[in-house]
Amino acid sequence: MAGNTFGKLFKLTTFGESHGAAIGGIIDGCPAGIKINLEKVQQDLNKRKPGQSAIVTQRKEPDTVEFYSGIFEGQTTGTPIGFVIKNANQKSKDYSHIKDTYRPSHADYTYDEKYGIRDYRGGGRSSARETASRVVGGAIAKQVIPNISFHAFTSSVGNISLDKNLETIDLNLIESNPVRCPDTAVAQRMEDYIKDIRSQGDTVGGTVQCVIKNVPKGLGEPVFDKLHAELGKAMLSINAVKGFEYGSGFEGTKMKGSEHNDLFNSDGSTTTNLSGGIQGGISNGMDIYFTVAFKPVATIMQKQPTINSQGLQVEMQGKGRHDPCVVPRAVPIVDAMAALVIADFYLQNKISKI
Repeated sequence: MAGNTFGKLFKLTTFGESHGAAIGGIIDGCPAGIKINLEKVQQDLNKRKPGQSAIVTQRKEPDTVEFYSGIFEGQTTGTPIGFVIKNANQKSKDYSHIKDTYRPSHADYTYDEKYGIRDYRGGGRSSARETASRVVGGAIAKQVIPNISFHAFTSSVGNISLDKNLETIDLNLIESNPVRCPDTAVAQRMEDYIKDIRSQGDTVGGTVQCVIKNVPKGLGEPVFDKLHAELGKAMLSINAVKGFEYGSGFEGTKMKGSEHNDLFNSDGSTTTNLSGGIQGGISNGMDIYFTVAFKPVATIMQKQPTINSQGLQVEMQGKGRHDPCVVPRAVPIVDAMAALVIADFYLQNKISKI
């Protein structure tokens, strides 16, 4: 299986399945001499782990990361950083009913068609549990670029949206509620809605918005490796993601050029930031911001028609522990993937100026 490595200089390779012994990864290309705060790595991982609130899957996993190489006496050595997160709460029997059945909108069918075999326990390699390894990689990446900050948050759940612009959002409130929406009143509405959806045996999607602050000018490698293109690839590689837009995004298509152009100040900053901090595929020093769209979780606790491996029409219903809405737990994953992209370009930029 190809496609398990992300990045060019700062690389993350992940491995493992949802119900295997463990998941983990190898970070290669991390410079030596970087002081690593392991508590911060675990804190990021705790934001993604299951069972943290009543609106997420109740699978109980401690998600404790163990580092095996590349860090000595609190600093990176320049060698590959190997880590493992052991799976502690597998319930593979919850998936025995889909051993030969394809769940609608899952990767079951496509994995079988591509490889001729699939691990049906929780989706195996296609499970969103793989993203825990990405969070570890992103947490290390953040410490390579310590002056840059990442602020992902839930901006919508279903039809409930955070109706504020970025200038009026209090980013300090992101972790104040289980939905990770920086508005207490809107967060409560979202939480109530997710609970209602779960009671129906259904699921719902939403969006995560991310703001990256203090990004240096000049990150990005045109023409094919534009900064926004790599951010888009990073976000679209996350399970359940259906869309990505940065800056003015699709709303910009409704504007005239005279309305959309970001005019320069004498110091090179711009009076507006409809470009989303990126021009010509290169960071311009303004805040980078983008939005990621997540579909409703495919596993629902309702009966649905589908087919089995013999192509026969059958009926199935989800069992086990699943998120009614993936968005709250996706927030730290978006943060992590953004950090991996920025760290990779940060190191590429250093080489290009030697």
